[in-house]
Amino acid sequence: MKRNIGMNLLLWGSEINESLFPVLEEIKMIGYDAVEIPLFDTDEKQWKQWKNKLDELQLGAVAVTINGPDYHAISKDATMRKKTLERNKLALNCASILGADLLTGPFHSALGVFTGTKSTSEEQDWAVEHLYQLSEHASKLNITLGLEYLNRFESYLVSCADELISLVKKVNHPHCKMMLDTFHANIEEKNIVAAIEKMGDQLVHVQLSENDRGVIGQGHIDFAAIIRALDQINYTGMISVEAFSMKLSAANIWREMFANEMQLTKDSFQYLRSL
Repeated sequence: MKRNIGMNLLLWGSEINESLFPVLEEIKMIGYDAVEIPLFDTDEKQWKQWKNKLDELQLGAVAVTINGPDYHAISKDATMRKKTLERNKLALNCASILGADLLTGPFHSALGVFTGTKSTSEEQDWAVEHLYQLSEHASKLNITLGLEYLNRFESYLVSCADELISLVKKVNHPHCKMMLDTFHANIEEKNIVAAIEKMGDQLVHVQLSENDRGVIGQGHIDFAAIIRALDQINYTGMISVEAFSMKLSAANIWREMFANEMQLTKDSFQYLRSL
């Protein structure tokens, strides 16, 4: 089954602005169908220019957002929870401007924030409340939430497919679904194929990421088996390459793992097309 292939722009760092427009042109020339655009800036004005550029290049867009410590949807502080909901609604508005029908990421809670214990039932209830209200806003924009679980070193609310499935079932909203990132799955799942099968038709987006966040196909993740599993569940969504470099300090990568960003982009695309 031939699927659209996307490229995550975090490979070029966290500064997402018009300086990346030449990168978009190269990504299109390589053969990619779409880009994953991180929405850190929720000022709607800049994304209108991005939409124009995407239309010019005939590139699709998947919106991605992350909540840091200043926006924690499961905080004990009700003011923080309210602020986070408003911020994530703004991210949805920006996604709509881009023409994206997905907002993906681990915005169910704050990246890198821990309490020292497992999540409580109260925190899980706050997450459900947040995500239901966000899903209601998403439905008005014809956008679906693609929730991501992270590994245990980055999140404590959900860190495996089973926990994410449970959360989405509790939210119980048609615009609240799931995505999979193979980097986290490689750490947390006993069997990635089995995790994909469990997620089934609730899986709306897939990020293919190598075990070291480098070039796809040059590590030890069995991407061929993952593609076959996606075929088995009749997954028709996009698959995106997510790789990081030292330009993204939050990824804690301090060694060169590939020649340059565009070489990684080309090599990863060619590998995926070979599958």
